[in-house]
Amino acid sequence: MTAYATIVIGGGPSGLMAAIAAAEKGARVLLLDKGKKLGTKLAISGGGRCNVTNRLPVEEIIAHLPGNGRFLYGPFSVFNNEDIIRYFENLGVPLKEEDHGRMFPVSNKAKDVVSALLSELERLHVDVRLETKVDKLLMDDERVRGVRLTTGEDIQADNVIVAVGGKAVPQTGSTGDGYPWAERAGHTVTTLYPTEVPLLSDERFIRSKELQGLALRDVAVSVWNAKGKKLITHQMDMLFTHFGISGPAVLRCSQFVVKEQMKTKNKPVNVTIDSHPEQNEEQLFQQLRTTCKEDPKKAVKNSLKSFAQERWLLFLFERAAIEPDTQGASISNEQLRALAHEFKQFTISITGTQPIEKAFVTGGGVKTKELNPKTMESKLKRGLHFCGEIIDVHGYTGGYNITSALVTGRVAGMHAANS
Repeated sequence: MTAYATIVIGGGPSGLMAAIAAAEKGARVLLLDKGKKLGTKLAISGGGRCNVTNRLPVEEIIAHLPGNGRFLYGPFSVFNNEDIIRYFENLGVPLKEEDHGRMFPVSNKAKDVVSALLSELERLHVDVRLETKVDKLLMDDERVRGVRLTTGEDIQADNVIVAVGGKAVPQTGSTGDGYPWAERAGHTVTTLYPTEVPLLSDERFIRSKELQGLALRDVAVSVWNAKGKKLITHQMDMLFTHFGISGPAVLRCSQFVVKEQMKTKNKPVNVTIDSHPEQNEEQLFQQLRTTCKEDPKKAVKNSLKSFAQERWLLFLFERAAIEPDTQGASISNEQLRALAHEFKQFTISITGTQPIEKAFVTGGGVKTKELNPKTMESKLKRGLHFCGEIIDVHGYTGGYNITSALVTGRVAGMHAANS
């Protein structure tokens, strides 16, 4: 039986960082991945530019990880986002800061990030076996002992780090392999669900595709619960699609839709779109009325064109019972109030989301209370570590999930080598 100090399963961001961290400590490390190459998820992240991390203060990063983000205070005390920046720049990958603290390689090439990590694996003499599938973890009552491959080969190790990802973006190899292993080790795997995922709707205007492809800029998208309480609002861009709605604001709201449906047994959830978040409804009504009065003989489709792009404006005219060619002087206050209401609280009934395989991020996973946050080691099985998306921590897009993966991977690798 072949023996290693540490086996890392999974060649994504957390697995690569874990293998490197363990090898830096002098451990003999084996990295296993079922794919044909390493770093696939990193290579496609950030639109192929790789949003390596985020430079916001730790407290703000935690706030952008609404799925158990507070768990990361422990790992961040060992290795944080600023450490990630220094780490890659020391590897010869200079980073630059863009909007909202997002950090990208100066070259705008994700492959530079992947290449730097692969070079470190080689420099540190990490053994890598690709197209190698793990069947199960070898364990006794107290600790992990190694892994068994699907070929029947057993590989012994003092520590095993599971970094196989969740179930989102399965084309990168994240197909949920690690959850059964965690459960066999005695761990709880919380309910898995899609996050950062487009939303579905059966509204007439969605079925007719009349708004398909319409992008709204800097609008406030809100999710409401069954009792009419606002759960969350995100002000960003959004997009109407042939199946519902998508875009940055919608993706960030999606997990709140999912959680509400989990509470209500999949009942539809109301989402509202505020096209003028800088004003309240009364202020907007007064501005609409003043604009119509300034040029009373002008058709409202022309006098009010500055309030929204034409396609959205004409659609809302119809809902407010306004004929586009009507002169401003002929528009009643009731019609303008109805239009102001549509601008401020356009409501769309959401029936669900696209499946988890279409999501950017997996919600749920290995229960965080069963892991030591400063080592990422299992509290139930010695020598077993989890890192990255397989654990029940998830956040918005913008470098937050990769930060979580790199940090937890680094901490897991360091501790595995030390132990």
